[in-house]
Amino acid sequence: MSVQRRSSSLARYARRSLPVIALASVAGLVLAGCSGDAGGSSGDGGDKTLKVLIAAPQEGAGKILEADFEAETGVEVEVEVVPYDQIQTKAVLDAQSGTNNYDVIQYWYTSVGALADAGALADITDWVESDEDIDSSDFIEAIFGPYSQYEGGTYGLPIDGDTHVLFYNKAIFERNGVEVPTTWDEYVAVSKKITDAEKADGVYGNALLGSKSAFNIGSTFFNRLATMSPDPIDPQMPQLDTEYAVAAAQSMLDAAPSALPSPLEIGFEQALPQFLSGSVGMIEFWTDLGVFAQDPEQSKIVDGWGVAPLPIGPEGKISGALNAGWAMGISPTASDEDLAKDFVAFASSKETNEKLITTTGSGVDPTRTSTLESPEYVEFAPEVSAVAAQVLPNAQSWPTSPQAPEMIQSLSDNLALMLQGSLTAEQAMQQTWDSWQSLAD
Repeated sequence: MSVQRRSSSLARYARRSLPVIALASVAGLVLAGCSGDAGGSSGDGGDKTLKVLIAAPQEGAGKILEADFEAETGVEVEVEVVPYDQIQTKAVLDAQSGTNNYDVIQYWYTSVGALADAGALADITDWVESDEDIDSSDFIEAIFGPYSQYEGGTYGLPIDGDTHVLFYNKAIFERNGVEVPTTWDEYVAVSKKITDAEKADGVYGNALLGSKSAFNIGSTFFNRLATMSPDPIDPQMPQLDTEYAVAAAQSMLDAAPSALPSPLEIGFEQALPQFLSGSVGMIEFWTDLGVFAQDPEQSKIVDGWGVAPLPIGPEGKISGALNAGWAMGISPTASDEDLAKDFVAFASSKETNEKLITTTGSGVDPTRTSTLESPEYVEFAPEVSAVAAQVLPNAQSWPTSPQAPEMIQSLSDNLALMLQGSLTAEQAMQQTWDSWQSLAD
């Protein structure tokens, strides 16, 4: 069966950049699926209907899941797509009011604690542990825990593992006689050399994602914290009262003068076309950028780009941050719990993940060891898959406690103040840490 392929990479990232914080309200889009005729392993769904709440950044994957599940089971899938800052509100209201608008809920993994604590996700621990077909041990360990766990229970299954790696422009590097940086100090030096030499021609050393949203400025910070700290990030309360957190923030400040102007206004939708047009030397981005960079319809750097793990700090190691990343859980008021389980198992399966990570425009990255290492993925994205194999098993989590949404907002606010010159790196981290402590009280 043919699957939808996006004609533009920007469509995905424009949706992805809708922040958890300070986000303008936009209307949700409801996509109603049609009943399928084909019977799969689950049998004929008859007149059954499954209602699924999906976040806008995952609309492409949602359409594929909708069509494939309907074709396999005959069940009609109604997918409601909303900005992802509305997922938590809608899911909690639905569960607490008992209106049963949703059977399955897709969520950004950082909200797992907030959703579980509010009773908006069902505890699926027993099912996951007893169903051998789920094969939970195949999920990449660094992803499975943060995406699904709260207070020892399992509340969802991963469907998209997201992390950043370093993409670079080979021609720009060759013109300026620089090597791929392996430390953040080298990164700043390489960026400065490129910008000093080519700024007059509109070429800059890096694109610093500094727009005040979680998926922009937050990702830029956690990229550095994950690779500078010698200790893993604590997903309940990341330690910002450390020299490593200050160094991560300072590294952002150090890179800003040689970055694509102006970092506070640079999000994915601004940075991506600049990199694809050959105007940026380096960009920290999701792994599937490599697919878009090879598309001659939207890229001027076909065969002219490279990819590497993120640089590291003096005491850090090759790693990355789980920037974005999605899971699916079951509403405690689902009208048909077994049908909801079938859909979540289908969406998180090895077969589905492998199909999505080898489909241009799906917006999905590996969640399982088997798909990360699969020959199909290696053939589809050879350069990127090799780097992803180094990074994803060691990727670090953002906050996932019930207070995580507010914690991420506070961090983004203070990082933005830092980039605009109102706070030092030390002040930004201290103010954020103080606010996090008050939220935890």
